[in-house]
Amino acid sequence: MNPFLAVLTASCLARLSYQMARSPVLPRFAESLGAAPELIGMIVAASTVTGVLFKLPAGALSDLLGRRRVMLLGAVFFAVPPFVYPFVIDAGALFALRFAHGFATAIFAPVASAYVAGLGEAARGARLGWFSSANDLGATAGPLIGGLILYATASFATSYLLVGMLGVLALGMTLLLPETEPKTTLAESSLRARAAEFWDGLRDVITTPAVLTAAAVEATMYLGFGAFLGFLPLYARNVGFNDGAIAVVLALQLTVALLAKPFTGNLSDRLGRKPVIVLGLFASAVALPLIFRMTSFAGLVAVVPLLGLGVAAVTPATNALIADLVAARRLGTGMGVFGTIWDVGEAAGPILAGILIGQIGYEPAFDVIAAIIAVVAVAFAARIRIATAPVGGPERQ
Repeated sequence: MNPFLAVLTASCLARLSYQMARSPVLPRFAESLGAAPELIGMIVAASTVTGVLFKLPAGALSDLLGRRRVMLLGAVFFAVPPFVYPFVIDAGALFALRFAHGFATAIFAPVASAYVAGLGEAARGARLGWFSSANDLGATAGPLIGGLILYATASFATSYLLVGMLGVLALGMTLLLPETEPKTTLAESSLRARAAEFWDGLRDVITTPAVLTAAAVEATMYLGFGAFLGFLPLYARNVGFNDGAIAVVLALQLTVALLAKPFTGNLSDRLGRKPVIVLGLFASAVALPLIFRMTSFAGLVAVVPLLGLGVAAVTPATNALIADLVAARRLGTGMGVFGTIWDVGEAAGPILAGILIGQIGYEPAFDVIAAIIAVVAVAFAARIRIATAPVGGPERQ
């Protein structure tokens, strides 16, 4: 099977399962268990915290053990935890389960990105754009299907059982992935040599300012996007929308991002990563305050595509930038560092939003988050210069 098509299909199924478990079902489930806004933010962020802790080692290990076998481990966590949700009866248990479910993307996501980036340098931005769109296809269908099922059945258990079935399909598709990286056996390389290579790769990547800067920019964008995903369902319910309408709004935002990412990735191949990233950050900063001032369905439908375009511009360009900056043998580590810092932003988004909403309300809370994104965009545009030498490899001419 074609490696690129195989990883796109596996990632799409995995994201479909994972996103169905998250929004809009998860905030509503947490609320039904009596969780306050601050705790809801922590529950939404719990799986992302897992990514903060484990994406880096997962990516680095894939440089040594091969991408496919590490992705298989991640796929197991897409398949198993969803079947536990129907048995959760309190918010504390839901928080713990979300942390465990987070191992799915913590292990799978950075390694899948490295898998795609390692397929070649030519048209890397466009290829990563298509890969991101495949993820977004699952992410778009996930909230739509989850919201509509919840609306039709009023059953959290039914929604999560379907999440588990889709996770099993993702695991099955991952089993079909061809391994594209040579695997080293213990007979060929001692455990001590592998450990030394592991730490050398980490040191090379995490001491490179350009890599950390690109990851921090993505984290900032996901600070806002994570807050949006965590609290749009509750805000929309407060202003009178039903679960079906909320699902449509979430799906619209993700659909715009899905359709735009291959084009923005290609644009970053042609114009450079930096201008595309800056435009995406500004689009996100403008969209968030507008979204959380809308009280009509038409207003939300008019505004959420701008956030979709912002996400579509930033994500493939920053992914490609990281791949540009690291050598082929360090791609897993580079994507692990990227994913870890990205998840810091995504985890902080709903937590920060929950605290701010609890203190000052929705509109001022998202004004503050938008201001943070805008400041980072200005700083990145004015101050940051991107190097062209790959980490751990010869300088590109």
